[in-house]
Amino acid sequence: MQNIEDYISDNRERFLKELIELLKIPSVSADSAFSQDVLDTADAVKTALEDAGCDLAEIHDTDGYPIVYGEKIIDPDLPTVLVYGHYDVQPPDPVELWESPPFEPVIKETTLHPQGAIFARGACDDKGQMYMHVKALEFMVKTNQLPCNVKFMIEGEEEVGSNNLATYVSLNKEKLKNDIILISDTGMIANDVPSITTGLRGLSYVEVEVTGPNRDLHSGLYGGAVANPINILAKMIASLHDEDNHITIPGFYDKVEELSQEERAEMAKAPFSLENYQKALDIETVYGEKGYSTNERNSIRPTLDVNGIWGGYTGEGAKTVIASKAYAKISMRLVPHQDWQEITELFQKHFEAIAPKGVKVKVTPHHGGQGYVTPIDTVAYQAASKAYETTFGKKPIPQRSGGSIPIVSLFEKELDSKTILMGFGLDSDAIHSPNEHFGVWNYLKGIETIPYFYKYFTEMKKA
Repeated sequence: MQNIEDYISDNRERFLKELIELLKIPSVSADSAFSQDVLDTADAVKTALEDAGCDLAEIHDTDGYPIVYGEKIIDPDLPTVLVYGHYDVQPPDPVELWESPPFEPVIKETTLHPQGAIFARGACDDKGQMYMHVKALEFMVKTNQLPCNVKFMIEGEEEVGSNNLATYVSLNKEKLKNDIILISDTGMIANDVPSITTGLRGLSYVEVEVTGPNRDLHSGLYGGAVANPINILAKMIASLHDEDNHITIPGFYDKVEELSQEERAEMAKAPFSLENYQKALDIETVYGEKGYSTNERNSIRPTLDVNGIWGGYTGEGAKTVIASKAYAKISMRLVPHQDWQEITELFQKHFEAIAPKGVKVKVTPHHGGQGYVTPIDTVAYQAASKAYETTFGKKPIPQRSGGSIPIVSLFEKELDSKTILMGFGLDSDAIHSPNEHFGVWNYLKGIETIPYFYKYFTEMKKA
């Protein structure tokens, strides 16, 4: 791509400033207190697409937050790339653990990011990675090097389950028609070890409620005589794993794909330091399902984790009470072939069955999605691999991710399109956590690499 490095160098400060302004808007989709901020962010994304060169940019209302659509069609006979991203972000809690305010972006040097990293909620997930595509389009349009058509679909509900995206996609199949979908909502192994995500886990997310007595009780007068919902919930949750950290829900593993030893051996070639992993997390040792490595546990194996648990008195000081209710939020990461709705039903049936007499149990499903594996023998994957090789100087490693992007399987079903996952973040970027950040080098490297995907994909499709 002619002059791409010079273009990025000349516009570096502007690229950073624009992203920082976007990160200042607290577009937290999970909290209605930020509703106007989410809507303001949609407007900002629409404007950014127009400024980058889209001939059409629209805000499409849904029953929830809007979807921003944009397009630059240069020739209907050329291939079309559909870029998906999201402009909503996770809640910043716990805010007190942030070293700087989550919506007041700052650039700070770190050991892994000597050129600096942008610290803010959404810096990596997904505003920073989404905005790389906007700036890549700007470069290609302004230098007259856009080789094919491009469409954008940027949503505002990814962090709350993309509840309205399926309807939107189903109603707009012709508008969204494409040859390949391109997403940057994943990461890579390291700045000197590029990788392409080739697999995602599915997700089932539920909330459970255990109810005992009809009111909170004095723990002295009633303790030992009445079932304590918090105690019961803790026991029920503990029983969901056995001594080998194997999930005990009947039927949970029935459709789990067991990878061959050859495939597992290929996975093991990816650079990984257990010592550094433990040091980065400040843990003495790793923990997980017996018989699998750390990288296997967090990618090709299903999991069940408690994401939050509460009940009773949690304020300052003491209050001797047996709570009437106890709650927990539980997520299950699933591997390909596990159907999230089926797993949700299995969980609900099992959790209700193990409840002792004296309490009532309610399971409320929230959201979920299917897992996904993308083949590495396609034109699109080869184009992505060549793009990384061009800008990083080495071939990327195909890698399965432990994360979930439920809409990827939806896209394949509704649009009959494969997806390429070109992520530029690192596992250490603290997405969903306090002090989320995204390396300046990574942000600019994404802008540099993405146009090469367009170039090589178009050339290979035409060949």
